[in-house]
Amino acid sequence: MSDKHTQDEAIHQSVRERYAAIARNIEMTSASCAAPSEESVSAASCCEAVPDSGSASTSPCCGTSTTASSEVPSYAAAIYEDTSLTDLPESVTGLSLGCGDPIGIASLNVGETVLDLGSGGGIDCFLAAARVGETGYVIGVDMTPEMLERANANKVRLDIKNVEFRQGYIEDLPVDDDSIDVILSNCVINLSPDKAAVFREAFRVLRSGGRVSISDIVTEGHFSEEQRADATSWSACLSGAIDVRDYVQLMRDAGFVDIEVNAKAPTEDIAEMAPKNGPAVYSARITARKP
Repeated sequence: MSDKHTQDEAIHQSVRERYAAIARNIEMTSASCAAPSEESVSAASCCEAVPDSGSASTSPCCGTSTTASSEVPSYAAAIYEDTSLTDLPESVTGLSLGCGDPIGIASLNVGETVLDLGSGGGIDCFLAAARVGETGYVIGVDMTPEMLERANANKVRLDIKNVEFRQGYIEDLPVDDDSIDVILSNCVINLSPDKAAVFREAFRVLRSGGRVSISDIVTEGHFSEEQRADATSWSACLSGAIDVRDYVQLMRDAGFVDIEVNAKAPTEDIAEMAPKNGPAVYSARITARKP
């Protein structure tokens, strides 16, 4: 077994353990802001501190938001432009762990087939399902069994028929060639140890003319090898992020065209969490197309 394979598996395991802990603790952390346990605090996603809407938020429960409904956790309300969040239960919105709103830039159409890379608790899948309608279909892929269990429970609770969740790696998608119209991803590709494979797989499963709509963490500059070797920092959405120019080049290498990046200035929270001697860290909206 190569050193690279061993390192990649260590990163996958660290990410899986972090998000399994979040899934196990969601009921406790979303129920009250008072005196969270040490385990629930350590399980919180760093992506919760990087809304790409520009609204301020510091946690899924206690963050501030100028758009938050009393029925929607403030972090979810801060990053999503879609007012239909009020139609989703807190078991869904409380598991909003992304860094942006890929639905808002996807321009989904009725009847399209959508794939969500790293679907977590299912929030983007459920929002997409409403957009594509009964004639459309949404597939969510995630590697964490505990997240898939939450997503499927939410699917049953919402009685949504046009969503399916599959266990798998985004570097090796359990999805047929040329079968997808739109790919979504929300603060997940930065967690992958092999982003080139992710983009190759995305290109493979997309139909000709298909498109991607991504919210992700990128940098200007590079983390040191020592910083990138820190699996805990990687699983917290930090040291796995790469320079935006490298990110775009990997997409080009996979075959994507019309790549557009709308990078946001880093929030105070992410600036504080990022290493002082590291690169600038950003949330970005990224779109592209398969010819």
